[in-house]
Order: sequence, then C-alpha cells, then structure tokens
Amino acid sequence: MQAKAYAAQAADTPLAPWNFERRDVGSNDVLIEIAYCGVCHTDVHQTRNEWFPGIFPMVPGHEIVGTIVQVGAHVKKHTPGDLAGVGVMVDSCRTCDDCRNGQEQFCSVSPVMTYNNRDKNGQPVYGGYANYIVVHEDFALRVSEKLDLAGVAPLLCAGITTYSPLRRWNVGKGHTLAVVGLGGLGHMAVKFGAAFGADVTVLSTSPNKAEAARRLGASRLVVTRDEEQMKAVQRTFDFIIDTVAADHDINPYLATLRTNGVYVNVGMPVQPFQVPSFTLAAGNKVVAGSGAGGLPETQEMLDFCAEKNIVADIELVDMQDINTAFERMLRGDVRYRFVIDMKTL
Repeated sequence: MQAKAYAAQAADTPLAPWNFERRDVGSNDVLIEIAYCGVCHTDVHQTRNEWFPGIFPMVPGHEIVGTIVQVGAHVKKHTPGDLAGVGVMVDSCRTCDDCRNGQEQFCSVSPVMTYNNRDKNGQPVYGGYANYIVVHEDFALRVSEKLDLAGVAPLLCAGITTYSPLRRWNVGKGHTLAVVGLGGLGHMAVKFGAAFGADVTVLSTSPNKAEAARRLGASRLVVTRDEEQMKAVQRTFDFIIDTVAADHDINPYLATLRTNGVYVNVGMPVQPFQVPSFTLAAGNKVVAGSGAGGLPETQEMLDFCAEKNIVADIELVDMQDINTAFERMLRGDVRYRFVIDMKTL
C-alpha cells in the first residue's frame, strides 16, 4: 500500500517528505493508522549514523500509537477500531530462548527493529514518522482508552526502557533511587520509581529543575555541579538509573551508591565508560545495562500505566517541525518528550 512519511535520505540531510510502499497486510498482520509518534534521542543517533551505518532512506520512529484499521484473516488478538501501540521492534524469530522467555528484544536469530533494519525477507523496515504501519499482531500492544493517547506514545520506548530495569531489580518501598537526568527517559524513571514506592532523588546539572522533579514524584534534586551537594549524598543510593544520552563520566555517580548498589545505564552514550576496577570492588558495586523490554513486560507496563494513570509529559509538534525538534532535543529544550501529531503529516 502507498504510505507517506518524513525520512532522512542520507546521514547528512534533514528529514523531509517521502512516499513509499508498505508491505501488504498478511494473514497474521494488522494495519495501524498512526495517530501519534514519539521522538526519541535514538532517532537522532540513527538518522545521523552516530551508532552504525544506517539504511537509507530512513523513516525513524518507534513510539507509535494509533488505531487498527485492518486485520488479517487469521488475527485473533485485535479487531478494527482497537487502539494499539508499537515499540522498538516489529518481529523476531519466536523460537530462540530469549523469545520463548518473553525477551524478544534480545532475539538471537532474527530480531527486526522498527526502523533502520531489515525484515526476514531482507527488505528495509520503516518506522512511525508515517501515516500507517503494518505489523504482526503479536507486536501490536493493547492501549487503554483511559489514557491520553499522545502521552501514551513515549511509553513504548521511554516508558518501557525505564520500567524494565526497575522491575528487574525489584526497586520499591524502602529503596533509595537516584535518576540521572530529567529528560524524556528521566522523567519516566521518576514517575515509575515513585509509583513503585521508592524514595527518588534526581541528579541533575540544572538547579532550576528542582520544582519539576518534586512535581513528578522525586523527594529532592541534587545539583551534580555542586561539590558539597554531591558529597552529601555519598554512599546514599541503592540504585541509580542514568538516562543521559550525552557522553559523560559516571564515576561521580558510582560514588553515591551504597554497598551492593546497582547503577543501570539506559541513556546509551556513544563513547565507552571508563570505570576503574577498584571503584567497583570497593562496595561490591554493579554496573548494568538495560535495553527496552519484551512484549509481555511492555504490555504489563501499559496496563500498569492505565491502572495508575501514568503517561509521559509531552510537547506536541507538527511533522513539519521535526528537524527543529531534533535540534531542540539536543539542547535539552523539551519538557519532556516531543510527540508528533501525525494529522499534520
């Protein structure tokens, strides 16, 4: 079917209108008319070849929500008119250990990311900066009608990326949690940490974010450029979630962990971290990573958000303003996630 989108034609070109063909709706597929698509820092990294060589033309976008308008003959989970969300992946082998364990994002055979990837037939896949998307029914997640649909879109990446490690490490009541950065990922980490019952602190370079941090559920904000404030929280936190995408030194944050504390990176900076071995050995500290979540956990997260009335704080933008949104996002000029209104495409 004919579809329209905004795409990058090369790593050094801005996003611009582009028409292309979506694959046909197969017997187990659903066709989703996209209402909103969140703007992730990953979209910048990939369209600019900052992680690895991309597949161009590239249609970014993996925080997708909309309405199912067509289903294949064998689809059992969805009907036309249902709300649905699509996250960072659109297919996997379904048979490897990770897939059978509900961790399709780590499929060891043939994971298919939502964009800048190839499907099982070797064809490029295109993301959510478009009017329609076709996915297998398993990768279309249920979305509650109770929630603001535009605010739901970032849950499909920023939401699950922060929800998953908090669940994995059983963060909750009685724990102290620090969130590094108060952007698209960080504000979701604060919301989830508070909802799980943890005492949440925001570590930020910006003192003017203190009021916003408390509004989101944090008990305080520590200014990381203030040596005295950082000294005051040494050996304080059970867990740290670092959401900063820019390159930075994590050693000052590791010093704020308690014995047996866990630091989790979800921001994915380009340059490798440099951590002395003695820093880890002194206090049995753990440095971990986390990458989105599988289908069952993502659905669990969406259901939890519906129960607790949690959505992302967003700024709605027109499709024509996406390049400006990219530049503003790089400057940290967004509270807290850009979402594209696809009616403007």
